[in-house]
Amino acid sequence: MRVAVCQLNSRDDRAANLAAAEALLVRAAAAGADLAVLPEYVDYLGTAAGMPAPEPVDGTVGRFFADVARRLGIWVHAGSFHEAGPDRDHTWNTSLLFDRTGALAGTYRKIHLYDVEIPGRVSYLESATVAPGEKPVVVDVEGVRVGLSICYDLRFPELYRHLAADEGATLLVVPAAFMVHTGRDHWEVLLRARAIENQCFVAAAGQTGDHEPGRTCFGRSMVVDPWGTVLGQVPDGTGLTVVDLDLDRLRTIRTELPSLANRRL
Repeated sequence: MRVAVCQLNSRDDRAANLAAAEALLVRAAAAGADLAVLPEYVDYLGTAAGMPAPEPVDGTVGRFFADVARRLGIWVHAGSFHEAGPDRDHTWNTSLLFDRTGALAGTYRKIHLYDVEIPGRVSYLESATVAPGEKPVVVDVEGVRVGLSICYDLRFPELYRHLAADEGATLLVVPAAFMVHTGRDHWEVLLRARAIENQCFVAAAGQTGDHEPGRTCFGRSMVVDPWGTVLGQVPDGTGLTVVDLDLDRLRTIRTELPSLANRRL
């Protein structure tokens, strides 16, 4: 499988954000990608006052990426978007995965919400406006079991162990808007840890740069193999990297160092 991770700087203009995402997807398809992954909140990253009205999965954002997947003939993981939630005060932070025909193959709502208070650096309460999802999701992508997650989920290894050990995932996908003050110390470490401990490939697509006053994202989107080796990484700024996943290599690692099979808890 050939995978592209796309790095964006989404801001407060949904039309511009979607156009930028499509341009990267076109590049991914031209490079022969089977699956392209976009970042968290691909449709809008700006002030709450300017956010477009939340939508169902078949709204403007969903239809847009379904059409792009169909036209390009690739699988598109549309990062995440603001889905209309359970009440008027809360959305869901939702990933949509479309197959080559544009059909919706998977929907995942972010389970772990970013409620963090770091004095003098960041104060963020995602749960004030976002409702948590409840169900882990794995999608079969042409024979590859793909486990879905979003950003802050990355800090909860029990989710990924469930995806790998109980649901058979061999590729873990992480769309993110990881903030720079934590990203520079934790982003790569956590991605490589999730890959090593679950003996899975990890494809992580991040937002990068400034998005609104007080919010800067780290970027450094990457693909990691089951040994923890970074196979490809996007430098600062927008762009993408395209990587071939050697599934035979995964099977070899799991056979020679069978930590998943050896677990006792």
